[in-house]
Amino acid sequence: MEIKCIHTGDIHLGMEFKNASFDKEQAYNRRIELWETFNRIIDRAKKKEVDLLLIAGDLFEDKYCTIGDVKRISDRFRDIKGTKVVIAAGNHDPCSNKSLYRLIEWSDNVHIFDSNTVQKIEFQDINTVVWGLSWDKKEEKESLLDNLEVENDEKINILLVHGDLLNDRSNYLPISKEKLINSRFDYIALGHIHKPQFIDDNIAYCGSPEPLDFGEPGDHGIIEGVISKEKIKMTFTSLRKREFVIKSLELNESMSFNDIIDLVSNCDEEKNRRKNLYRIVLKGVRDSDINIDLQELKNILNDKFYYIELIDKSKPDYDIDKILKDNKGNIIGCFIEEMKKKGLDDPIVKEALYYGLEELFKEKVIK
Repeated sequence: MEIKCIHTGDIHLGMEFKNASFDKEQAYNRRIELWETFNRIIDRAKKKEVDLLLIAGDLFEDKYCTIGDVKRISDRFRDIKGTKVVIAAGNHDPCSNKSLYRLIEWSDNVHIFDSNTVQKIEFQDINTVVWGLSWDKKEEKESLLDNLEVENDEKINILLVHGDLLNDRSNYLPISKEKLINSRFDYIALGHIHKPQFIDDNIAYCGSPEPLDFGEPGDHGIIEGVISKEKIKMTFTSLRKREFVIKSLELNESMSFNDIIDLVSNCDEEKNRRKNLYRIVLKGVRDSDINIDLQELKNILNDKFYYIELIDKSKPDYDIDKILKDNKGNIIGCFIEEMKKKGLDDPIVKEALYYGLEELFKEKVIK
């Protein structure tokens, strides 16, 4: 027997993006898009007639969600009554005594693990046991899964948990990979790390279906497929509406201001620029007479991007010979002479020279 499964988590419904770099309007739009992606997951589960929808924690933001929001979630789960929804609460939606999870009545197809104790839920009709636990606080330093072991190998055994398998000193439920493998689970559905990834053939982080900031570049979505005693065929499926993209663009001293605008404008295909959120980092060397006003540059480029922010790490193209002549014998002159000995044809040396000159000129102004 095989079961159809969707593994998701870290959706963070209700998130207000207060620490994000974008403005209130962008934050509001992004908050709405989290709900849209959640709805796409539910619609996909319904269309594919999924047996199990596994939610590995941080379904919503306990700090910002209301009872109305959680009822909205509950109503969507009720729309897929043929799918068993299993939830292991995480550190952003802990299942404490005052949790929103406990304030509404969930439909019969929704199963939520109790707090901080490993439990198992048996589904006889699909020959499956789902094991897991829910958080009841914001941090958990204990390794609560160390002694966990499958009891009946004839059933499909799935572990659903929100924790950190990548850092054994984590404050967010550290998990031992070796002990998990030895526990003989058929599939281990993890949450907490927002980058989707397979740790082993049957151990996966679903990642956040929508990336939440520029610390989460790359594709995002869900893990889905089939699980049986004979095989595991769970794969990543892209589902995100937008992607956070970081691009480093190299300037050179021959570029005009318009050349820089063109370079940024053509950093990606138009269809991507109109959809994704971009952070553009300007590097390299620019004409020393060009002053890059980031706000002006952003205003010029705004209509070519859905969202863009700019960081200038470029350096002006100094006239080294003139600076050396004007600073013969002082610390600036001595620094230039030493760097010239290392060879300014080496771009790393040249970049180090420019960084050093920038700091030395700052010192000179201060004095």
